[in-house]
Amino acid sequence: MGRKKLEIKRIENKSSRQVTFSKRRNGLIEKARQLSVLCDASVALLVVSASGKLYSFSSGDNVLPGDL
Repeated sequence: MGRKKLEIKRIENKSSRQVTFSKRRNGLIEKARQLSVLCDASVALLVVSASGKLYSFSSGDNVLPGDL
């Protein structure tokens, strides 16, 4: 038996939204790392928070320019 589909909507509570963002960001970075390892692919990921903070992941030195 499969999981029930969750409705995706904006989280109104600011602190809950920030916690969810942090958890999902970490999960997304882990998935990008796994894709890089499993498929021997160059992967770059950029995530910008609601406050404008930039988070990045790069599977190698030559994937993202150092200026970001």
